[in-house]
Amino acid sequence: MDISEIRKYLPHRYPFLLVDRVVELKLGESIVAYKNLSINEAFFQGHFPEQPIFPGVLLLEAMAQAAGILGFKSKDKTPQDGSIYYFVGADELRFKRPCVPGDRVMLRATLLSERRGIAKFSVSSDVEGELAASATILCAER
Repeated sequence: MDISEIRKYLPHRYPFLLVDRVVELKLGESIVAYKNLSINEAFFQGHFPEQPIFPGVLLLEAMAQAAGILGFKSKDKTPQDGSIYYFVGADELRFKRPCVPGDRVMLRATLLSERRGIAKFSVSSDVEGELAASATILCAER
């Protein structure tokens, strides 16, 4: 999926759209996407100017957005239909390496379960095969 199609499945827009491309999608199962980090991103101006690092909360949000695309595409729903996923929880969150300008951050999500509108995903991110972060997240469909 290119950015035009991604925008159909996520309600986010600049500067909060954190998925640049989807490279693999298995409906109802898993997704692989990426975010290219550029020094021109606004958050690098303050986090931290002398040693810019992609904020961990935004890395978690990027993984959640990838999971959201998986959920929306799997159910053939879009925000334009009135559907939305809310990020409602994270467990076992671990950050293993900082992500910096110039990195291509691979975003991975696997659907673990779904009950009563609550989807549970295993998410992770890596740069050049090195784990950056991982978590189990919950998203609620409304």
